[in-house]
Amino acid sequence: MRGFGRFLIATLCGLVIAVGVHIAAILASPYLAEQDAFAKMQPTLTADKAQIVSAPGGENTWLPRPDPAVAVAACAFDLRNGPMRIATRTGTLPVSFSFHKESGGVFFAVTDRAAVRGELEIVAMTARQLDEARAAEDENDPSRDVRIVSPEQQGFVIVRVAAPMPSLRPQAEEAATAVSCTAEQDQ
Repeated sequence: MRGFGRFLIATLCGLVIAVGVHIAAILASPYLAEQDAFAKMQPTLTADKAQIVSAPGGENTWLPRPDPAVAVAACAFDLRNGPMRIATRTGTLPVSFSFHKESGGVFFAVTDRAAVRGELEIVAMTARQLDEARAAEDENDPSRDVRIVSPEQQGFVIVRVAAPMPSLRPQAEEAATAVSCTAEQDQ
């Protein structure tokens, strides 16, 4: 039994080490990946409008399983020079925005139901920039912007516009690219 006991202990130790290595590899892969979502969005940093990532129909995209009824556009942001203003006019097609951190994960999401008089303006900013904006704001004329605090300096916004019928796909793509993503300069 002495030889079998050693074999059993060695086998269990090997299994524990193998499990540990696999868990470490899985947890480290997002940090080691070079072509993560933010890297694919970086070319949109200088664009004033959201750029199409996946047109309705799902062709020509890097998304894993695109919805054929949704136009997906995106724009990246860098808050080191100032807040990022995302604005659109709402219409009959449903629009949603999701704000993602550079390191991954959604930190804020909103739909067109938050629009005021058909316009939706969202300003992504750091906590310091929010404090400065509140200090500079006129009490008699409050801002109607939706202000959100980003947990990181860089990230990206995903814009989704649903086309309930195939005939509305061109309108969905047009609405997605009409979203403006402009950087505001710090004063």
